[in-house]
Amino acid sequence: MSQVSLLNATPLSAARIVTEEEALAVARELAAEFSEGASERDRERMLPYRELERLATSGLLAITVPVEYGGIDVSNAVLAEVTAILAEADSSIGQIPQNHFYILEALRHDGTEDQKRFYFGRALAGDKFGNALSESGTKTVGHYNTRIAADGPGFRINGRKFYSTGVLFADWIAIFALNEEEQLTMSFAPRGTEGIEIIDDWDGIGQKTTGSGTTILNNVAVPASAVVSHHKGFERPGTIGSVGQILHASIELGIARAAFRETVDFVRTRSRPWTDSGVERASDDPLTIAKVGQVAIRLEAATATLEYAGHKVDHAQIDPTEGNVVAATLAVATAKVLTTEIALEATNTLFELAGTASVREGLNLDRHWRNARTHTLHDPVRWKYHVAGNFHLNDVTPPRSGAL
Repeated sequence: MSQVSLLNATPLSAARIVTEEEALAVARELAAEFSEGASERDRERMLPYRELERLATSGLLAITVPVEYGGIDVSNAVLAEVTAILAEADSSIGQIPQNHFYILEALRHDGTEDQKRFYFGRALAGDKFGNALSESGTKTVGHYNTRIAADGPGFRINGRKFYSTGVLFADWIAIFALNEEEQLTMSFAPRGTEGIEIIDDWDGIGQKTTGSGTTILNNVAVPASAVVSHHKGFERPGTIGSVGQILHASIELGIARAAFRETVDFVRTRSRPWTDSGVERASDDPLTIAKVGQVAIRLEAATATLEYAGHKVDHAQIDPTEGNVVAATLAVATAKVLTTEIALEATNTLFELAGTASVREGLNLDRHWRNARTHTLHDPVRWKYHVAGNFHLNDVTPPRSGAL
């Protein structure tokens, strides 16, 4: 028996989702529950522990597990829509599993057979994976100070992480650290491992309940069987970055949908028409109608582009040639640009059309703009434009990274 199979083994408890249609139906059911308290959780910064347990036991966190390891390996188009559904209900809850699915994709790429059998099994059981990836104070967001060093038969990790989305709720912490050859590794540590300190200090203006705070790693011991050579995933064509990015795009689509829904409801039921409009109802104002139509059309375009990108990622996963991976990368970059732009437009339009009454604190409608503005800061879209332009104009292949 491998070392890794001895860690944190608990009885299976999560439901098993068996079709993509069921995954979408479960997501809609949970979204209906999660939307009820979303505004209050944001206002009071109430962390969604109960909601994350519901998500874990629903089986949704295992929908990307490959078939050969007991999962159903849903299309990335379905994964994107599941994420958008959850994010529309509560964008923080939609974001928390993003790293979970990124970690599972990284495991698919570069885990050993023992690691895949064990950790995919834990995902099927409902275990949640959180990340200790990003750091503050480094030269760029792609640099790391956290180190992993050999220690007898295993390793020790030391460092400090920020933006540790999902770690507060996680059963397993995926720690990213540079080894002695300056290569990036990903190590799995069970929650509660000695030397791991998780600090709930995330104080962003939006995405308030993602738990994206600090993780301190003080001489954390990990067995060799729990360490994945993550750098290998970027030394050959692959879809680790595309999967991570399509999920970010899905979160923004969900935020845009939520803001659009609030806009339509408010204009229909509460807004007054402008003095010079000559109409009795705000919903009859031709300029308002046109603006709502503009947002609706761009939402449809973003949704269609996201689905298209998901199928491109599917193709690249099945046949990871350079051409297929580049096509997936560019399609996902396109979707990320469109979802970023519609999230910001839809959340701004909410106030533009709903009017002054919509900014009252008790309504908390500003959470949609705060969430959009905060989340869209992931991986700036100006560089998506650059990557696409450089490819088409100069035949420069997009860089392989977790941000593309």
